[in-house]
Amino acid sequence: MISAPSASYSMTVRLDIVNRPGMLGKVTSAIGKAGADIGAIDLVEVGKDTVTRDISFKARDDKHGTEVVDRLRAVKGVKVVNVSDRTFLMHLGGKIEVKGKMAVKTRDDLSMAYTPGVARVSMAIHADPEKCYALTIKQNCVAVVTDGTAVLGLGDIGPRAAMPVMEGKALLFKEFAGVDAFPLCLATKDVNEIVLVVKAVSPVFGGINLEDISAPRCFTIEERLREELDIPVFHDDQHGTAVVVLAALLNALKIVKKRMPEIKVVFSGAGASAIATGKLLMKVGVRHIVGCDRTGILYKGRKENMNPVKAWFAEHSNPQSLRGEIGVALEGADVFIGLSGPGVVTLKDIKKMGRDSIVFAMANPVPEIMPEEVGRHVRVMATGRSDYPNQINNVCGFPGFFRGMLDVRARTVNDEMKMAAAHGLANIVSKSELNSEYITPSVFDKRVVPAVASAVAQAAYETGVARRKRKASSV
Repeated sequence: MISAPSASYSMTVRLDIVNRPGMLGKVTSAIGKAGADIGAIDLVEVGKDTVTRDISFKARDDKHGTEVVDRLRAVKGVKVVNVSDRTFLMHLGGKIEVKGKMAVKTRDDLSMAYTPGVARVSMAIHADPEKCYALTIKQNCVAVVTDGTAVLGLGDIGPRAAMPVMEGKALLFKEFAGVDAFPLCLATKDVNEIVLVVKAVSPVFGGINLEDISAPRCFTIEERLREELDIPVFHDDQHGTAVVVLAALLNALKIVKKRMPEIKVVFSGAGASAIATGKLLMKVGVRHIVGCDRTGILYKGRKENMNPVKAWFAEHSNPQSLRGEIGVALEGADVFIGLSGPGVVTLKDIKKMGRDSIVFAMANPVPEIMPEEVGRHVRVMATGRSDYPNQINNVCGFPGFFRGMLDVRARTVNDEMKMAAAHGLANIVSKSELNSEYITPSVFDKRVVPAVASAVAQAAYETGVARRKRKASSV
């Protein structure tokens, strides 16, 4: 199915247009007939014979963008002067920078910020290491760590190509939660080396966000770092996804009037996100879970395309020992959670689900099945996309989660904090607001970060992993 135009493929064209009535209409018509969405139209210069304009539009993909520009070139009286890709322009020079919090304009400033005055502060931390939280960036700083092996849906593209994604993550940390974050893209895939590097740099940071590391290595890396560090280690692909999916499911179940212990949940995908989400659903009482990968249903004793994590999941799920393709698993299911790839399920498969079915098709940019395809055949439909109702997005989770952990100087992450975050996020949607097209708040809802942060901080305090009581939030 052809996707809709997206800001991801936003272009700006500079055009010299013959200065006579009706020409702008011809230009906009050409863009519209090509299937693009017109954005801003800016006047650059008016001459005697021509008018220069910058026109922005959204395309479906790179090929479509080129087709739109070719259409403009074919309009008589129009010259294409320049074509700019707005997404690439946003990334020029990187998306983040380091700024000082105070000016250094006098000798006194220099003496206090650096030598000799700074030596007093260093010795104070040497005498009491916990003071590093109060006297350094550690209190509000997170490392975004990747090896570039599982970036978005792009796969193993390496640490350099992962940089724009990790910079983006750092930008979102700052924009949404006021957290200072920095990308650490490591030129190694060796588990031992990754663990050693992160441990070596950990004194700088109040938390570690693991990102886009392929399974099953990501599980080993996270487990070892959790054991060996005294700061929280949060793998967003696992736990961030689990939190936002659980929050959406809590509200979806209110609509269909079903309870966690009663439902059958089918997963498409058996990577880090799906396994972690499945584990969290087990914690909140879901008893009937079936996992599927490209080989088919996971079941106890399966040999093909397995690893230790999948084996564990197979041991603790699929109580009916189902075998076969995903369509078999979906028979009578209440919930489908897609964390895999496009086109994995068909309408025929979805029709096998039970009454008032819930479908979370979260593969990006193209879901496992498009909302247009399922139509009236499901009660609640959600995706990972921003151009459909019910976007389930990790941005609703990780900024507030880390804000809460940093506020109480948490030592680790636990399941109680994840469940609290999910409930905090779900509760933002009031009973009067809740409906089949609004089960989870927008990432731009100003209530999201404070609600998640407060829930996480309280859970950290109650479970004894907080170093201090939470003070007023800084967001």
